[in-house]
Amino acid sequence: MNWKKLSITIFRVAIGWHFLYEGIAKLADGNWSAAGYLSSSTGPLSGLYQWMGSSEGIMNVVDPLNMAALILIGLGLTLGLAIRISAVSGILLLLLYYFAHPPFGGSLLANTEGSLYIVNKNVIEALALLVLLVLKEKGWGLYALLFFPKKKEPGEKSTAVKSRREALKNLATIPALGVLGLGAFNETQKFGVDTLSGATIKVGGADIKELKGELPKGKIGPHEISRLVAGGNLIGGWAHSRDLHYVPSLFRAYNTERKIFETLMLAEEAGINAINIGFPTNATMQKYKKLTGSKIKVITQVHPDADNNDYLVNINKAIDFGVDIIQVQGNWCDWLVRDNKLDKIDLMLNHIREQGYTAGLASHTVDSLIACEEQGIIPDYYMKTMHHDNYWSAHPRENRFPFEVDGKKYADHNRFHDNLFCLYPDKTIDFVNRATVPVMGFKVLAAGAIQPEDGFNWAFRNGADFICVGMFDFQVVNDVNITIDTLNNLQGRTRKWYG
Repeated sequence: MNWKKLSITIFRVAIGWHFLYEGIAKLADGNWSAAGYLSSSTGPLSGLYQWMGSSEGIMNVVDPLNMAALILIGLGLTLGLAIRISAVSGILLLLLYYFAHPPFGGSLLANTEGSLYIVNKNVIEALALLVLLVLKEKGWGLYALLFFPKKKEPGEKSTAVKSRREALKNLATIPALGVLGLGAFNETQKFGVDTLSGATIKVGGADIKELKGELPKGKIGPHEISRLVAGGNLIGGWAHSRDLHYVPSLFRAYNTERKIFETLMLAEEAGINAINIGFPTNATMQKYKKLTGSKIKVITQVHPDADNNDYLVNINKAIDFGVDIIQVQGNWCDWLVRDNKLDKIDLMLNHIREQGYTAGLASHTVDSLIACEEQGIIPDYYMKTMHHDNYWSAHPRENRFPFEVDGKKYADHNRFHDNLFCLYPDKTIDFVNRATVPVMGFKVLAAGAIQPEDGFNWAFRNGADFICVGMFDFQVVNDVNITIDTLNNLQGRTRKWYG
């Protein structure tokens, strides 16, 4: 066995497959365009790229050429045809991608997935192609079948026999390509067309350079979590928009799957390494992690299957989705306490722990957590709505009642109407400050009623170890910067940091 030749063949086919997959996926999408990628270009050549991206006529040429180049380069490298031409073409294409979003403006010492300086994936793959270009040995491939056998030397075995054997080896790349293609087809059947892979994806470059530093982290159980956690409501379409009935549908229209993925990639690049989601979003997050290779920590909320009186089934389903942390959903904690079923909360938390997972307990009404505390039901961390009530749409304190969040919505401005989520801020502060496990504050902006600078500061000052915030893509970098500024200048906190 010629191990050198085998190694180079595998090396070449792997690079070729990446190019081929990129091209076919974009072609199969039907509506793919590099216009957004070019229009958001940064760096010294951004003017040229942005001009190209803004011209429909130019993009009508660039997009087909891009897809054709990816496919032809991929076929050439994978099958072993015109290898030198394919390698040179691949290097040039990767350099075009690189200079559209050069990694020159990030933090030199950032320790965040995707935060790179000077060298990124495009550079590494271009260098790999350069190595392949200069190597005399190209591995097995169909290129060998295009040449006549060399003249037989004295004492040498029949070149016909040798050429037949070599031909069989060179043809071996074809079934390998078939296996890879079958795997890609199966993935497409499960997840749909992947148009976000590899060399041509980069989002938020214009904003990332404005980051003020690295986002601080803490720990929940064994997991290192950024102090700012992405919330799942915005990408899930839950707007808490009070009487603005069109807003949830607007959220869902804006946050297409592609936009969700772009927002998540931008959040990770900005240093947010965790997201807290409602159970229905698990499939989306599983797909995102599968297609992008993301390492984001997924904290999922679970609830009982009320129809079948099964309190554990969704915990097991969440584990099958590959989540990292599991917590009992806030409204269900409230309802179970309200209905005097604290034993079911204990059952769910214990089952989560028995499966080897960190167990969280969320609530909107602080009375729920107090009742659990009195019964000795203590999770690994709390997730509690934490915001003040000094904003216009908050209804009067004398008209507030435990467990009314997620209850009936009144037309009367003086009653609850999806407008207040931390009903008793003072009571919440007292509970949080005596808690001996980490606390994640959520709804810290009261679903948009409070400015981030105010809401973030209030939550951290009053004991939150982490905050969970729903964000659109255009809010991510600002929210990260506000978190960094808040933590650097925080005053008045008396509770020690947990986690």
